[in-house]
Amino acid sequence: RLTDGQGRTVDFRNTVIVMTSNLGSSVIQEMAADDDYEAMKKAVMEIVGQHFRPEFINRVDDVVVFHPLKQSEIRAIAEIQLSHLRERLAEREMRLTLSEQALDLIAAEGFDPVYGARPLKRVIQHEIENPLAQALLAGKFNPGDTVNIEVEDNELVFKELTLH
Repeated sequence: RLTDGQGRTVDFRNTVIVMTSNLGSSVIQEMAADDDYEAMKKAVMEIVGQHFRPEFINRVDDVVVFHPLKQSEIRAIAEIQLSHLRERLAEREMRLTLSEQALDLIAAEGFDPVYGARPLKRVIQHEIENPLAQALLAGKFNPGDTVNIEVEDNELVFKELTLH
């Protein structure tokens, strides 16, 4: 049983708790090329042991140390995030396409070796969603349009895609 700060009690049987941490991320980055998972996990667990009390660590059933994300995986995560935007645009009868260069730029800007893909959502919001919202409010794009995002001079450019 677990009781929250409001006095509500919850049955915690058959529950899996997933906790994440960036502890040891610098070690993971350094050892990523070695392909020695056990050595990497041992080094990370030493850092975890310095941070958490043994009583806590002993209550954790398993620890999984993830490998750093590759560029192809960051691109795939960016595509998933962009699919949500595409769904919202479809409600307005609009489509969104990105050039390979635009997707590469978003993936590169949205990846941080320490934080992984966490900044990606903010980059998509700042670099795509906000400028696109301003363009929609300005009447640059309308229902039925396909918005194509390309890269010019290392900047994202929004254009109406016309099919001939």
